[in-house]
Amino acid sequence: MLSLLDALVLGLVEGCTEFLPISSTGHLILAADLLGAHGEKAKVFEIVIQTGAMFAVAWEYRRRLLGADRRLWSNLAIAFLPAAVAGAILGAAIKAQLFKAVPVAAALVAGGIVILWVEGRGKRRPRIEDIGQMRWSDALKVGLAQTVALVPGVSRAGATIIGGMLLGFSRRAATEFSFLLAVPTLLAAAAWDLWQSRALLSAHDLPAFTVGFAAAFVSAFACVRWLIRWVGTHDLRPFAWYRIAFGAVVLATAHFGWVDWTP
Repeated sequence: MLSLLDALVLGLVEGCTEFLPISSTGHLILAADLLGAHGEKAKVFEIVIQTGAMFAVAWEYRRRLLGADRRLWSNLAIAFLPAAVAGAILGAAIKAQLFKAVPVAAALVAGGIVILWVEGRGKRRPRIEDIGQMRWSDALKVGLAQTVALVPGVSRAGATIIGGMLLGFSRRAATEFSFLLAVPTLLAAAAWDLWQSRALLSAHDLPAFTVGFAAAFVSAFACVRWLIRWVGTHDLRPFAWYRIAFGAVVLATAHFGWVDWTP
């Protein structure tokens, strides 16, 4: 069982990283290694805190979602499908082979380099300033970009935001669509994983699950609001440099044996 302190730390890690382009899954894998939070029950806990983060963005965008027209819902459904199909086919293999510190760190560095490349292309007039201008083909392409985030360390937010920018979205429009796409993506993933792990659920875990859920909700809510303001006047390069530096530190500590990362 997780201690309440560990639950709080992991909940904050999830909430602070889920919607930033720095990979929440990657950070959770690394944090869990450092805290020794492993095993099937720890995986169930991760599902719970991801759900907390999802509810935060759903609450922030509740008016947009409840008032959404058929076109937006259709685009969200189209964008959701590629990752759902790819996850069903490749999810187990990816979790078995890549949910480890070194592959995560390598993906963090690679993703940071991609962000620097995209942001370094210079200013271009966006084709899509508002997500209401999206076509179904734009949604499909963003959905295909999201499949890359099945690799831990890539970042679902990073893949969809950068994918949207490459397709001609403004940085703000790409970020907002990434947030909205998180709702069906995380909800479906959580429902599927909880169903598969239902035998592991226990009332004894409720205090830790509650603390983690609440920490993820509050921190994710704050980060969503902050990032929308940030992208209005800044680019994503600071996140890229953070990814590269953090990934390099993990790779160095693994190579020299300074940290005993779980194999």
